[in-house]
Amino acid sequence: MTLILTCEHGGNAIPKIYKKYFENKAVLKTHRGYDLGALDVFKNLEPLSHASYFSTTSRLLIELNRSLHHNQLFSEFIKNRSKTEKAKIIETYYVPYRSSVEKKIKSVIGTGHTVLHLSIHSFTPELDHITRNCDIGLLFDSTKKAEQQYCKRLKTALLKQDSKLNIRYNYPYLGKADGFTTALRKQFSTHYLGIEIEINQKFVSKNSTDLSIKAMLYKAIQGLQL
Repeated sequence: MTLILTCEHGGNAIPKIYKKYFENKAVLKTHRGYDLGALDVFKNLEPLSHASYFSTTSRLLIELNRSLHHNQLFSEFIKNRSKTEKAKIIETYYVPYRSSVEKKIKSVIGTGHTVLHLSIHSFTPELDHITRNCDIGLLFDSTKKAEQQYCKRLKTALLKQDSKLNIRYNYPYLGKADGFTTALRKQFSTHYLGIEIEINQKFVSKNSTDLSIKAMLYKAIQGLQL
């Protein structure tokens, strides 16, 4: 399989032209602004990939992991702006990112290879006063046998390194919910596996993920490629 790596929420940057809409700059530094530690994990895994894509534009400007019709495509800071302005944001940030990934996947599948797409994310340890009981979440479409099998193998490989890790399937989100991998599955019905890896931000300090977590993920993913 050909590994393609992505990170949709790698940073919290707001382009200068839109900074006027973000007077509350503090929110950009929270889990709402970006996936803390995700880009660090992505960069660590990059040597294993055939191709890699990431964005450091804040999801609060536009949510790259949502479909254009989704009500969370734009945050409360942007959704009441003019149609023209929102269309410009889509054209400038959303379409180029998603199209470049789609084009690469199509190219790889066209050569007769199967694509393994790992989308790297992280999640806040607590949401709405509820603690999320998970260290690493593996999100996939349970109706896709190949995705299910890959996640089982990845979980086994991780637990061999640390049996105390709490690894859960389709948690804290469902792999079949609206997202980039979900859209790509519809576009590429065969020769495509889309897996989201969600890492608990309790392992993150100053936007860097714990070395042991990165090392375990690297070794496990590398082992499955051999």
